Amino acid sequence: MDYYYSLNIVGSEWIIIIFVALVLILGTNQLPNAARKFGRAVNEYNKAKNEVQTQMKDFSNHNIDVNGPVQNERQKLEAIANSLGIDPVGKPTEELSSIISSKIGRQVKTPKRESEGNEMKEVGTKNKTEEKEEEEVERRDKVEKKRSD
Repeated sequence: MDYYYSLNIVGSEWIIIIFVALVLILGTNQLPNAARKFGRAVNEYNKAKNEVQTQMKDFSNHNIDVNGPVQNERQKLEAIANSLGIDPVGKPTEELSSIISSKIGRQVKTPKRESEGNEMKEVGTKNKTEEKEEEEVERRDKVEKKRSD
């Protein structure tokens, strides 16, 4: 004969078991401090979660309204510019793309010159020497700021 024993412990019983284990491990003196630390950690988590949710809502409020299919990349950039309140008239494609990128905070793909075909490049991409130069400038600024304080 094979006997199968099951514990059948439900949620509220687990809470009691965990509480008793915490009292045995931490003792009655350390339990309030541990509960305070746990409460602070939960509070920090909730603050961070709410902040991220607020930022996502702010970002998602920028709806781009396009009333139909666009014929080319320039029309797409103009539609995006109009929805962001940017006047695209008289601005070259690269300049318009960089303005849109700075407004929405991310890179926008723009077409290369007509003679280069329909290939795409990302605006704002930098080579490694430019990145190193920027990092060096940022590092110098931090050092100077520390010296002035």
